[in-house]
This record gives sequence, structure tokens and C-alpha cells, in this order.
Amino acid sequence: MRVGIIGLGKLGSIHSRIYKEIDKIDKIFLVDIDPGRLEAHPEAEKFSDFRKLLGKVDLVSIATPTCRHFEVARFFLKNKVPCLVEKPITQKLSEAAKLIEIAKDNKTLLRVGHVERYNNAYLAIKKIVDRPLFIECHRLSPYPNRSLDISVVLDLMIHDLDIILDLVRDDVKKVEAKGVKILSGSEDIANARITFTSGCVANITASRISSKKERKIRIFLENCYISLDYAEQQAEIYQKINNQIQSQLLEINKEEPLKKEISDFVTAVKNKDFEIEDAISAKDALALALRIEKVMKKS
Repeated sequence: MRVGIIGLGKLGSIHSRIYKEIDKIDKIFLVDIDPGRLEAHPEAEKFSDFRKLLGKVDLVSIATPTCRHFEVARFFLKNKVPCLVEKPITQKLSEAAKLIEIAKDNKTLLRVGHVERYNNAYLAIKKIVDRPLFIECHRLSPYPNRSLDISVVLDLMIHDLDIILDLVRDDVKKVEAKGVKILSGSEDIANARITFTSGCVANITASRISSKKERKIRIFLENCYISLDYAEQQAEIYQKINNQIQSQLLEINKEEPLKKEISDFVTAVKNKDFEIEDAISAKDALALALRIEKVMKKS
């Protein structure tokens, strides 16, 4: 199969490296409006206009700035080219709904890059989590000098929102949030407290002005506590058994989550799969992220 990668920033370049490692991919086409980025990949056929890929590719990865996701994905979906769009799916909820509608009408696969769903540590604990009572997330990183067209909520926190919605599977009752602009024109650090109708509460902090990297989630269940480190792909379970606390470090086969995600996308395209459940989940995460941003602005 032939793949096109639109957007050669940090993430797009990683996509390019991974597609080279996948046996099913025969040819890679690259698109970016920056000639310097294209020159860094002398081995590939390159374009400055994504529309020139039509007829040349069987699938595309879209790693442009978020503000371009809708325009680029709409073009390819309308022409029945399967798309893997990096998160968030779009900037606006109406745009996400439109892409899902186009994908459904054209029976064309639309996936969204919520990569933590492919983290083996998360897959290991997901089997255990049932009716969580309290969830705490921390996602911290140094200043990225990229993705500054969106707030830290859409840039980083949305990963945790997607995972929380996947675990809790309940309606959101209340959202409290606070965000602060430090170095960019949008919020660089944010905290949100989400209450679900079941009574579960999630407390989430995301920062792109930290001196260190951290990607952790802690989940509290009845008589059980789970600590997960996404970066280390490590998960530990603490359980109350016979009035004693016992801990267990899960055995996890560490794999590159993004490579798993892209490989799964390629396999789905090969199998002519056109499900849209993944895109619907991405739309739900976006809806919650935008709700948090709205509350932040009010406060």
C-alpha cells in the first residue's frame, strides 16, 4: 500500500519513520508547506499541496496543526481515502461531526490518534477497572514550541479525557476548571475536576511549562488502587485482601504505542474496515475538552 503523510513536524516525522518499518507499506509520499522539512527526507517523493496525493495513495496520516485537520481530512474522506488524524480530531465539534458523517456516507475509515489506548500498560489495567470511584491524572511536559495554536487542554489533557471516558462510561454531571496563560496565547497549564452521574470524580492536571515529563494516572476502586505510568509502561495494583494491603507489579510487554496504533490502522485499511467508533470516541473527548475550556474562560 501507498501512504501519504501530511505535516512533517515532530509527530509527522515519527509517522514517517514508523511507516518505513511496516512491511505492508510500499511507498511513502510526504507533504509540508515548509521546504526545509521536506528536504530533510531526501528518499521520499514530496509535495507542498496535499491535494496532489489524490490517486497516488491508499491511506493518509494527517499531522498538520489542528486548525487544518478538518480541511485536509474532509478532502481525503470525500475521495474515499482512509485517514488517521492526529488528536484532537478537529478544533470545533461541528467539524468533528461533519467528518464522521462524511466517513459514514463514503464507507471510509476515520481513525484519530489517541495513542494512549494502544499503551500496553493501559490495556493491562483496563481489564481490571470496574466502576471507578476516583481518578487522578498528571500530564506534564516542558514547553514544546509546537501545537501552540491550541490550549494545553486540547494539546495534552485530551489524552486523559479520552481514557477517563473509556473507563467511566457515564454522563458528565459537572465540570470545574481553571487555566492560566504563561508563555503562549492560550492556557499552558490547566486543572479540571469532572463529576460523573455515577459519583465518580476525576481530577486532571495538564501542563506544558513543566521542568520534567510525567504521564501518570491513578485509579481508585472499591478495595483497590491502580497506579499507571504511561511513559514507563508500568502498572501496579494495590488491593485490600484479609484486611491487609497487597501490591502486584503487572508484567507488561513494552511496545511503542504509536507504532501499534499505525500498524492497526494499516491493517484495518487492508481489511477494508470502515468503522467509525474510534472517531465517535474522539468527538466525545473533544466535546469534554471544549466544555472544560468554556468553564476556564468563565472563571
